[in-house]
Amino acid sequence: MPKNIRLALILIPIAALLIALGYWNIRPESFMDQGANAGDDNAIDFYVMDGKSTQFQEDGKLHYELTATRLEHIKATDVTLLTKPDLLLHRGTAYPWHVQSEHGEVGPEGKEVELIDNVRVARTDAKGRPTILTTSRLTVFPDQEYAQTQQAVRIDAANGVTTAQGMKAYLNDGRMLLQSNVRGQHEVR
Repeated sequence: MPKNIRLALILIPIAALLIALGYWNIRPESFMDQGANAGDDNAIDFYVMDGKSTQFQEDGKLHYELTATRLEHIKATDVTLLTKPDLLLHRGTAYPWHVQSEHGEVGPEGKEVELIDNVRVARTDAKGRPTILTTSRLTVFPDQEYAQTQQAVRIDAANGVTTAQGMKAYLNDGRMLLQSNVRGQHEVR
């Protein structure tokens, strides 16, 4: 048998073995598995378009109405991303708080809500006097009826305008603590 044929008979099985091993380690399925695992951290397990949620209190009074153009739930962190959230927070009263922003993030079990970009909180009292609070970011803790921000805040009320850097708001008793650089322009009536 010529030397070239013997060499080919030895090299062909070795090459076939290398190709088989290469296919086993670099098969298309392995790429798909890695792609799925790499995206699991931010994988959205469901989304809702033009969603609306209404919740009532134990006594049957309206607690809140929430709408958003899009809701996306991230499976790994249990965080829900909101686009254009719009909340009417009635809390059983006839004068609801109207809360809006460009984006929002609801933490696991709804314990913390982060409102982001063009945050606007408005309310009209029993005498028809509007109060409008604006900021770029607001963190709300619904169970404690508490909200806070470290960002600049502007409060337009019937008797004037107040600005500050940072705020803590206790929604249950209607109290706001402004943190620093507080400025006010008020009209005496």
